[in-house]
Amino acid sequence: MELRINRRALVGLGLAAAVAASSLAVLRTDSGIASSHREAPMIAGDPQHDNTDVYAFVSPDKADTVTLLANWIPFEEPHGGPNFYPFATKSRYNIKIDNDGDARPDITYEWTFRNEDKRGNTTFLYNNGPVTSLDDPNLFFRQRYTLRKITPHGTRTLVHDGIVAPSNVGPASMPDYGTLRAQSIKSLPGGGKTFAGQADEAFFLDLRVFDLLYGGNLSEVGQDTTRGYNVNSVALQVPSSELALRGDVRRNPVIGVCSTTDKFNGSRYVQVSRLCNPLVNEVVSPAGLKDAFNALPPERDADVAPLVKRVTDPEVARLLEAIYGIKAPATPRDDLVEIFLTGIAKQNGPIKADLNSQVLNKDAGKLRPAEMLRLNMAIPPAKDPNRLGVLAGDLQGFPNGRRLTDDVVDIALQAVAGAAVTGKLVPGLTDKVDRNDKPILQSFPYIPLPSNVAVNQR
Repeated sequence: MELRINRRALVGLGLAAAVAASSLAVLRTDSGIASSHREAPMIAGDPQHDNTDVYAFVSPDKADTVTLLANWIPFEEPHGGPNFYPFATKSRYNIKIDNDGDARPDITYEWTFRNEDKRGNTTFLYNNGPVTSLDDPNLFFRQRYTLRKITPHGTRTLVHDGIVAPSNVGPASMPDYGTLRAQSIKSLPGGGKTFAGQADEAFFLDLRVFDLLYGGNLSEVGQDTTRGYNVNSVALQVPSSELALRGDVRRNPVIGVCSTTDKFNGSRYVQVSRLCNPLVNEVVSPAGLKDAFNALPPERDADVAPLVKRVTDPEVARLLEAIYGIKAPATPRDDLVEIFLTGIAKQNGPIKADLNSQVLNKDAGKLRPAEMLRLNMAIPPAKDPNRLGVLAGDLQGFPNGRRLTDDVVDIALQAVAGAAVTGKLVPGLTDKVDRNDKPILQSFPYIPLPSNVAVNQR
C-alpha cells in the first residue's frame, strides 16, 4: 500500500505533535495505563474525573448526524460494590467542539449530575430486588443529570433530570440490562439523542508495552488488557449541521473535538482532566508537566515550548529503532504534525480526498495548531471499515475522528515508525489486539453494554 502526505513546516509549533508522539502508550514507566487512564499523578488518585477516551464519528446508520462519546473512570471492575461507579457531583463533564480552527470551544455540551440515594442508615445495598426499569423502587441509588449546550450566544438546557443508566450489578439484580440502557436514552429538541451511564471499556490494546516495548522482541502481544472492564460514558448524537460553522457542512465540514472535566474546588470550577486524541499525556508530557497538561485548554498548546521537541523528534521513534531496528524517519517530523496536530489537507500524493484539517473550512479564520481530535463530517461512513483507518485507505477512520473499531495503538505505532513518510506499513509492528472483545452495537450509543462478570473470571 502506498501512502504519502505532503508535510508543512509550522513555526512556533508549541505542543506540536502532542498526539503524534502520543501515538504510543509505549514510553511510560510510571502510573500511566491506556489512553489517558491514570496518566498524570493527580488524576491517578481521582478516577471519577479521569477522562479515558473520546470518540467522534459520522453515525454509521444515520449519516447526516455525528456521534460524540466520552468515557471516564478507568478500569471499573464489574463487581466493585457496594457503591459501584457514580459520576461525581459538583463537577462538570464536557465535550467541546471547535468549528473555526482557533482551538477555542464554539460549542460545549455539559453534563452535571446529582444523586438520589435512598439507602440512608437502613441498608448497604444498591438495590434490594430485581431492577426492571430505571424508576424501579428496588433501585436504591440512581443519578440524574442535566445536559446544557453552551455557545457564545448563550446557554440552553437540552435535558433536565435525565436518568443515568446504573452500574450493572449482576444478572440477579438486573436481568435485562439492555432495557435499562434503552430507557436511559433521551431524545433532544431539534433532533438527536443523548445517553449517560455505564458501558463496556471498548478501547482494546495490550498494555505489556511497558515491559520493554512488548518484551523487547514483540513476544508479549495479543492480550487485551482492558477486556472485561467497564467505564462511565456520556454520548451524544446530533445533526452534523448543528456542529458545523454557520451550520454549513459542505463549506465547513471539519470540527475539532475535546473532552474535559471541571471539578469544583470550593470557590470555582477548575479543569482537572483533558482528553482529545488518544494516547497523548502518557507519552508526550514529562512527569513534571502531566498535571499541567490536564489543566491546559487546547488554545494554549502552542505556548508549551518544552513539548515541541518531543513531537518533531519523538522519543518513541528512536526507541523503535534502538530496540527493533526500525529506522526512524528524518527529523523534524512534520508528517506527524499534520496527521496529529493540524489535520490532513489534500495536497499531492495518493490521498484523493480532503480529510480533517480545519483550514478546509471556507468560513474559518487562521488555523491555530492544537492537539484536538479532528473530524471531517462530510466523509460518509465506510461500507467496510478498516481498523487501520486512513493508513489503510479508509478515510473515515482515525486520525479522521475516531470510531470504536479503530485500532489506534497499531495506527500510532505505524505512524511513528514512518508509514506516512515511506508510504508503507511496517510488517509485524502490532500489539496483535485488533478488536474489542464485545461487538460494537449497530445503533446509538454503539458502545457495548457493560460487563457483569468479574474480570478474573473471563
